[in-house]
Amino acid sequence: MFLTTDNKMKWRLLGVGAAVTAALVLAGVFWFDAPVLLMMRELDCRFWRVLSVVFDDKVWAVAFAAAVLGFYIKKSLISKPKMRNERNRLSIKAFVVDFWQKTRHSNVFLIFCSIFAAGLAVQVLKVVIGRARPILFEALEFTGFYPPSFDWVFNSMPSGHTAISFAALVMIGMLAPRIKPLTWTLAVLVGVARVCVGAHWPSDVIFGAFIGMVSADLVKWWLMRIK
Repeated sequence: MFLTTDNKMKWRLLGVGAAVTAALVLAGVFWFDAPVLLMMRELDCRFWRVLSVVFDDKVWAVAFAAAVLGFYIKKSLISKPKMRNERNRLSIKAFVVDFWQKTRHSNVFLIFCSIFAAGLAVQVLKVVIGRARPILFEALEFTGFYPPSFDWVFNSMPSGHTAISFAALVMIGMLAPRIKPLTWTLAVLVGVARVCVGAHWPSDVIFGAFIGMVSADLVKWWLMRIK
């Protein structure tokens, strides 16, 4: 979204996007979160719950960590025998360098790094923001922000499922432009699912989507600039 096809970052557009996202998040917190949540909760069904489980943030992380490792092993196996024998004597530092050299421009590594960046940002923000989840509002009409908090029930903002799904699916869309409409639609559906199942407020999802998009753009912009 903020990255051109020739890998140039649209910094001005990114700034506008950040301002619009901040405005929407604030509008959600002070105005539309509760009514939209209650309306979308009426749409809760098995489809949204299955979508939330299939596109869980941990599923994304494990799947692409395994994919990167598999890619590295494949690249190592097709190396010349002499190189493989030398690699047996490599230090940990040399192994990390070798791993970096073989995987850094691979599609699976780009997707994994997007997931990692979005996940790290989300975990920090959840603790710093400390927002009460909708479950407390529905049960007790209890809302608010109580930072810092490591308690799941006060880690609503931003949505981790949404951020990581957007990070992965936006990156996949950039790497395979022909399926970009499908990946973006799927990412939006994951965000909708998080509200429908009552796990997040709408503004949590908006914030998470922005983090995911920016993570994908920045990761691709940075990694593809490295020779």
